[in-house]
Amino acid sequence: MSRKTHHRACHLCEAICGLVIETEGTQIISIKGDKADPLSRGHICPKAVALQDLHTDPDRLRTPVKRVRADGAADQWQEISWDEALDTTARRLAQIITEHGVNAVGIYMGNPSVHNYGMMTHQGNLFQHIRSNNRFSATSVDQLPHHLTSLWLYGHKLLIPVPDVDSTDYLLMLGANPLASNGSIWTVPDVKKRLQALTDRDGTLVVVDPRRTETAHIASEHLFIRPGTDALFLLALLQTLFSEKLTDPGRLATFTSGLDAVATAIEAFTPEFAAAHTGIEADTIRRIARAFAAADSAVCYGRMGVSTQAYGALCQWVIQLINIATGNLDRPGGSLFASPAVDTVQTSSPGGHGRHLSRVRGLPEFDRELPAACLAEEISTPGAGQIRALFTGAGNPVLSTPNGRQLDSALESLDFMVSLDPYINETTRHADIILPPTSALEHDHYDVSFHVFAVRNTARYNQPVFDKPEGSLHDWEIFNQLGNRLAALLGKPAQPATPPHEIIDLGLQMGAYSGQGLSLETLRQHPSGLDLGPLRSQLPQRLATPQQTIRCDTPEAMADLQRLFDAFQQPDAHALRLIGRRHVRSNNSWMHNYHRLVKGRDRCTLLMHPDDMAAQRLSAGARATLSSRVGSVEVAVEASSDIMPGVVSLPHGFGHVRPGVRMQTAVRHAGVSCNDITDEQYLDVLSGNAAVNGVPVTVRPA
Repeated sequence: MSRKTHHRACHLCEAICGLVIETEGTQIISIKGDKADPLSRGHICPKAVALQDLHTDPDRLRTPVKRVRADGAADQWQEISWDEALDTTARRLAQIITEHGVNAVGIYMGNPSVHNYGMMTHQGNLFQHIRSNNRFSATSVDQLPHHLTSLWLYGHKLLIPVPDVDSTDYLLMLGANPLASNGSIWTVPDVKKRLQALTDRDGTLVVVDPRRTETAHIASEHLFIRPGTDALFLLALLQTLFSEKLTDPGRLATFTSGLDAVATAIEAFTPEFAAAHTGIEADTIRRIARAFAAADSAVCYGRMGVSTQAYGALCQWVIQLINIATGNLDRPGGSLFASPAVDTVQTSSPGGHGRHLSRVRGLPEFDRELPAACLAEEISTPGAGQIRALFTGAGNPVLSTPNGRQLDSALESLDFMVSLDPYINETTRHADIILPPTSALEHDHYDVSFHVFAVRNTARYNQPVFDKPEGSLHDWEIFNQLGNRLAALLGKPAQPATPPHEIIDLGLQMGAYSGQGLSLETLRQHPSGLDLGPLRSQLPQRLATPQQTIRCDTPEAMADLQRLFDAFQQPDAHALRLIGRRHVRSNNSWMHNYHRLVKGRDRCTLLMHPDDMAAQRLSAGARATLSSRVGSVEVAVEASSDIMPGVVSLPHGFGHVRPGVRMQTAVRHAGVSCNDITDEQYLDVLSGNAAVNGVPVTVRPA
């Protein structure tokens, strides 16, 4: 049996690192970094090596299953044919839509869906027949403030500029840990070497975070900050830039407006006001502002820690204004927009906000999706528009959205639930039918999403590593076949089964590099990918706003300043605040069933500062009860001087303890779910994003 060499982009995080995979028959012999990949340059992390575990996992479903309920006994799962699975699903969805209206069907799409291009290109084949107001996704427990800010300032939800790390002189980073995440809303493989190159050339990396993270350990400077106060710190920086006349938009001034109005509106957000709440001294804030303004090039970047908090949208808005006011937007060494070969900015809707509200709490939609924090109540609250059926795709919201126990309970009350997923996990165990797609290595791959946020313009397309098994369906085929069945029942026309690679080929030939003859066939001839050049200035032409201008004094954000100011008129009365943390071997809740990624010491521990432990008479390794308004979990405590006093940290995505979960390795490393104590009522009012960082908690000996 001969060995074969395959080229592949890893789909397990946003870095999309190039891989060289050697196989012999149906066995994977080795997985290595592709040194010829122009973006990742041979970099690889442990997740990529675990692709073989995902592919061969005995717990991964290969055929559709239906749940058989048994009185007084555990539910059973029965394998069924694709025809039965798709026919039953279409019939039940059509019945519920006919009897209760289209809003009676809810949709939740999870994080892995954006890592799989077939799900991106073809989900509309089904959802065009389910134009429900009750759509949800992982976006609103993650990056919604980024998209909202980009819609306000640049006219499109996907126009998110990224740090030009390879050229900058000064990088100010808040709430981000790219050494663990490989970049987030910032496709930056081999990030450690890139950051070390920054400091080696006498550049400056300043990390602001309640924890001294892996990234903070290699930074020029780390500043502790109290969770949830980042907006005060950022506004104090901007206020200093204005008050000390350090702003200089440069060429941006010809197509921006409103900076003067912003300067007036934030006069009260002084470094002294911020210092009283952030824990960062006023003199330090002024020093950072002056150094940022004085640098030849600089960029401010904030990620999860500043997005998933009560002022997430304000944080992201001010970050953009800092870059604009100092002339660092759209310039080398500052923040730049990518020029992807398949440009989803051109092919997708710009997004919108507040066009309809959730039925129970009146929370605003964004891009036709409601905040995930209100999913449970929309299922459990009776009345017109109540969710009676739910479709989930590649998602596990019981573990990944606030107050997971509440959602866990609500799912049992549904009339019907179907999940497109390869696992019986904490969420899909409630489904009536599970539709498992092929393994990622059994279909081709083009990354639609993350080239939009990449630090360099590249493109790559890869063929499947293994043949598609007989009797299986790719996810795009599931969407297409299910959509056509539902269309027939609703009296609508069917859609042709256009394969996703044909859609990508069309996108390449119509994109920014069409004049260079770029096509899918070109990429087939270059399996390690093509280098399309560094990021470059593109404004104002790239803007999607009216008259291609940037209005800095965004009315919604300006109005929200008062909420922020009023909230901090008194010191924080809560002794402890909860934050999450990321590990390079993990990504949300979907990577705990692979031995290579969970081996070693227990990572699901509660980090506490030794002073806080002493106050609660806790010793290292002791069990503690961590509690919030919505519930409690019992977890082992780990002492760390890398955590700020008054802050505790618990990783995300664990808690594989619920009955009926069929993920053997994950269950053996169950841990606890931080979302059993995050609060669905605690969110960013402006955007609707969940505030899973900064949750008030108490810790007591178990």
